[in-house]
Amino acid sequence: MPLDNDYWPFGNDRKPSSVQRLKWHLQDTWNRKSAARFAEILDLEKPEVVHTNNLTGFSVSLWAEARRRNIRIVHTLRDYSLLCKRSTLFRGDATCAQRCTLCAAMTSPYLLASRMVDAVVSNSQFVLDQHTRLKYFPGTDGRVIFNIADPSSVVPSPPSSSDDLIFGFIGRLEAEKGIEVVLKAAEQLPDQGWQLKIAGKGLEDYVRGLKSRSGRNVEWLGFAKAAEFYASIDVCLVSSVWPEPLPRTLIESINAGRATICSTAGGIPEIAGFSNMVGSYEPNDHKRLGELMLKAVNERSRWKLARPPQPGFAERFSADSVTGQYLDVYLNNSRTSRQ
Repeated sequence: MPLDNDYWPFGNDRKPSSVQRLKWHLQDTWNRKSAARFAEILDLEKPEVVHTNNLTGFSVSLWAEARRRNIRIVHTLRDYSLLCKRSTLFRGDATCAQRCTLCAAMTSPYLLASRMVDAVVSNSQFVLDQHTRLKYFPGTDGRVIFNIADPSSVVPSPPSSSDDLIFGFIGRLEAEKGIEVVLKAAEQLPDQGWQLKIAGKGLEDYVRGLKSRSGRNVEWLGFAKAAEFYASIDVCLVSSVWPEPLPRTLIESINAGRATICSTAGGIPEIAGFSNMVGSYEPNDHKRLGELMLKAVNERSRWKLARPPQPGFAERFSADSVTGQYLDVYLNNSRTSRQ
């Protein structure tokens, strides 16, 4: 099903002009062409439940077509696209404490349309609370269901063979992920007793600048396979400064038996507690992160231990568990007619 908007908004090599972006977002406010195409599918398939996830580009106009046909609507929140035109609640180098006037105005149709939804699911309580606090989905059944994360992709492994404590960062190399916070924290550490491995890619000029500021203890891996990466480190750093809903890297590192040091951004604290060795700090606080890393270096015998996740951890993210919870949402009052 085509997006029915002027351009594909994900993974572009070049940023569209401000005029193009404004036109795109205005059309995304209520995309009539997308709604008409979706209506044809509904009339053909005649589903009992419509489950929407990220509607960026299609717009919430799809809900109106399902509502018109008295079809149960389930929506999953995976970001902040109904609240923020950037989908992140993050601008510049800080989380948006308040929504800007433009975002509030352009998302007002989403607020009204959210009343059409019968059940709302979020992949973290934090994300759900951000929406309900702003009066989205009033009186709607809401619950948290984690994302599926295949536990077999990353398995517990022994500690790294190095005498040093090996810290690891894996993910997109961009400011929102906190890579600059990690590098500033590393500057506080002594010259010996630790290493930092950084896996991931980002914009070439940005990454080149990061590398020029890093010391000899830092190794830049580029793209790396997750299982091999976690087997090569002792402590995983999850340093997001934007309110990340549910980072997969944290799930993987816990499942790999790795100690973790995490920021408290977004939904991170909701699963950080499953780690058997964890430290936490406020987003952007590189001094506190540096203190935690130094403590880990000084107590490396404790932090190097590979600890399996708490019982039942992997099951929470299994396909059977997650799909079972969604089936319960689908079937709950699914045949009850709206008044």
